[in-house]
Parts: sequence; structure tokens; C-alpha cells
Amino acid sequence: MSENIKKAIFPAAGLGTRFLPATKASPKEMLPIVDKPMIQYGIEEAIACGINEFVIITGKHKRSIEDHFDCAFELEDSLKKSGKQKLLEEINRLSNINIAYIRQGYALGLGHAILCAKPFVKDEPFAVILSDDIIPPEDTLLKDMMSLYRELKSPILALQKVPMTEIHRYGVIDGVKESDGVYRVNNLIEKPNHENAPSDLAIIGRYILTPDIFDALEKVKPGKGGEIQLTDAICTLAQSRPVYGFLFRGKRYDAGDKLGYLKATVDFAIKNAELSGEFKSYILKIAKEIGGNTLSQ
Repeated sequence: MSENIKKAIFPAAGLGTRFLPATKASPKEMLPIVDKPMIQYGIEEAIACGINEFVIITGKHKRSIEDHFDCAFELEDSLKKSGKQKLLEEINRLSNINIAYIRQGYALGLGHAILCAKPFVKDEPFAVILSDDIIPPEDTLLKDMMSLYRELKSPILALQKVPMTEIHRYGVIDGVKESDGVYRVNNLIEKPNHENAPSDLAIIGRYILTPDIFDALEKVKPGKGGEIQLTDAICTLAQSRPVYGFLFRGKRYDAGDKLGYLKATVDFAIKNAELSGEFKSYILKIAKEIGGNTLSQ
């Protein structure tokens, strides 16, 4: 089995119910953070790590994802004629990358979405990126996980410490610390309450997986709602081979949640060279107004 990871899977067939009505006919993955859709940040993150083959698991009302990464002849022609070379280069930057699209007929969970990609992956290790978990471009989470995979040659799960009040939103590991930031995973529990959570180490949206995950996914029993849980399959895998967690200490935005999405938008806008100055002034103005209103109450 190759030590190099060249393929990444992007599950994008979910219904996006937390953003209704905006996602009634438009994919959650195409919601913009400043001037790029969520999924583009994930694609660019993978490219920066040397990944050059992508599969996006799609469903109904997801055609705009395919259109986004395709050529747009009329738009390109208009930009050329108007001399907007910088914008032309920006929209063409990702139009020639190698992307395959697989349709997930029914939204049967993250595990089922990964299983749909089995013919694409074959016998290679691969990355899984959940595009609504936004990692800033300056962070190196995925690159660090890939380095750890080359060392350990085992599945790697991205972990982050979360408050116990939020632990019910995540898959959580029961593990043993092996070195700084590296844990050997013994068990996983999907969305526990804080009383029975084995730790505060939550699995976040970056994975390095090996092809034997597909056998585990094919054998795992569907859970609530008939969904096939990736955490259940990884838990099964951990009984027969080492599985590791890598603790991420950087910034992460849960942009699948409205508040997390807004935080990501504000922070990315502040870092944007074209917007930063005026946007910071606006934020300070709003903060001053809110502070004044609070004092007057």
C-alpha cells in the first residue's frame, strides 16, 4: 500500500437542514465565506498538501458544485473583454483539477458516503475532508496528519478538545496518549452525553483512512435513521489494527452551524487584504454601538 496520499473524498450529499431555507435548493457546501464557497477552501487545503485527485459525493440539488469547478466560457469571455485579468485567473485556478463526482442516492450517513467512493479509492490510503469544518489556510492540520500517517502507516483522525457542554455534537474517542498530541484509539462513541463521554477529545472533519475501512463499513450495522456511521466502522477497525488520533491545537470553524459560519465569515473578512481596513472599522463601530446600548440599559 502506498505511503503517499494522492486522493481526497469530500462528502457533500447532506441536506443542510441547519441552513434552511437557504439550502432548500442550493448546497450548503456552496455557501460563501467572503468570496469562496466552503468546499473550495477544503479543495485548496488538499492541493497545498500535494493531493491531486478528488471525489465529491453529491446528491440532489448539488449540481452547482460541479458547475463551480467547471469552465465558464461566457463568464471568462466577459472578463477578458473587460480586462479583469485577476478575476479571470482566480476563477480558472481550479477549473482543471481532477475531480470525479459520485451520486449518493440516499443520505444514509457519512459512512455510507465514504463507502460510495470505494471504486475510486481502490487500494490506496486517502483523506476525507468535511468542507463545513473550515481550517484557515495558514494552519497545517492535514499536512501534519499526512506526515504522521507516513510514520505510523495507520488511520489518523483529527481531534480537538471541546467543552463537555458541546461533546454531544461529536464522535468522541477513548484513547491512550502515546506522545505529544498523538493518541492510540481504543474506542469511539458517537455523540455521547457528557455523563458517559470517555474524554473531551472530539473527532473533527479531517481523516486519513486506509482501504480496509471499506470492509468495516460493509459489515457495520445501520444505526439511527438507517445511517451507516463512520465512527462505528473505525471503532471496528481499531479492534484489529492501530488507529491514531492527532490533536489539533489551531483554529477551526464549525461552519455547518450558523454561529460558526458567521465567526468564519467575520475572521476571514478581517484577514482579506481588500476588505480588512474598512471591515475592521465597521466592526469597531458596531462594537461601540453595542457597548453604548448595553451601558444605557
